[in-house]
Amino acid sequence: MLFSQIIKALEDGESGVKNYDVASNPDITGAESLEKATSSQISFLEKDSYLLDKLKDTNASALIIPSQNWLIEELNKKNIAWIIVENPRIAFSEILSMIHKRPIINKGIHETAVIASNVKIGEEVSIGAHVCIQEGTIIGEKTIIHPGVIIYNNVVIGSNNQLHANCVIHPETKIGNNCIINSNAVIGSEGFGFIPTNNGWKKMPQTGKVIIEDKVEIGSCSTIDRPAVGETFIGAGTKIDNLIQIGHGVEIGKHCAFAAQVGIAGGAKIGEGVILAGQVGVGNRVKVGSKVIASSKCGIHADINPGEVVSGFPAIPNRLWLKCSANFKKLPEIAKALRKLNSSV
Repeated sequence: MLFSQIIKALEDGESGVKNYDVASNPDITGAESLEKATSSQISFLEKDSYLLDKLKDTNASALIIPSQNWLIEELNKKNIAWIIVENPRIAFSEILSMIHKRPIINKGIHETAVIASNVKIGEEVSIGAHVCIQEGTIIGEKTIIHPGVIIYNNVVIGSNNQLHANCVIHPETKIGNNCIINSNAVIGSEGFGFIPTNNGWKKMPQTGKVIIEDKVEIGSCSTIDRPAVGETFIGAGTKIDNLIQIGHGVEIGKHCAFAAQVGIAGGAKIGEGVILAGQVGVGNRVKVGSKVIASSKCGIHADINPGEVVSGFPAIPNRLWLKCSANFKKLPEIAKALRKLNSSV
């Protein structure tokens, strides 16, 4: 794909093209990081990027860059084609989609798939080898179900979804449109509901369901539990990384992003646009307001107001946590000074 063709495609996208220079108009056959890019590959730089010092050594044929005059001069000296955009990262993602197009999956049902007689399947659906779909399920058009997927009874799956190999969708689950469920994810498994008695633990039947809205992505080996009654709800556009546990009856708003190993206990309510970094834990029935950001390993045991940035265990405002953590290494000296002070009293 010629660089000039890439520019034309980006002008129709969301990255905000401002200016460009095609130089020798290289044929772009791949995309790579700045350090590893070779001739005929494209890469990108962001403003104040830590990679700026590596620019002189790059072999990339073209770069996506922010608007910085000295950067343009440097690229012109090296005869590297460039394009200035509002958001280089968005532009790079669009280029990756151009270069690495979604593979064409053969439409139809593999001969080894086991599908109940009353399952409703939309047009242009692909169902791979050894898929099992039970009674009363509905599959929307253009959905791709990869090998080994298990879909229990009375599941509703919308249009243009991808269910990757070996994921499991439990009864009564509802999945919207344009969702991606990655390999070995389990949706609608039983919530962890047990009642202590004098004779041990009594199991609470988990009769609820999971509802997933449009454009949700769920990572590999993540689990979303169904509750005893009611529903576990995932809002539209939310992105869930690998190895994440979402407990029974949790409500998650739109456009949230959770990194790997996040754990959310039953009954928690998460607002819209919330970002939880890796290994964040959210306690039972805690309310996390919209636009909250929680840093890695944060333990959220009490409600968090909208818009707060929190860190630590238990979670406290990030700025306070930074002050506290700066003093951690001083604790031995402080303790020694206190002992000395006490002994002199």
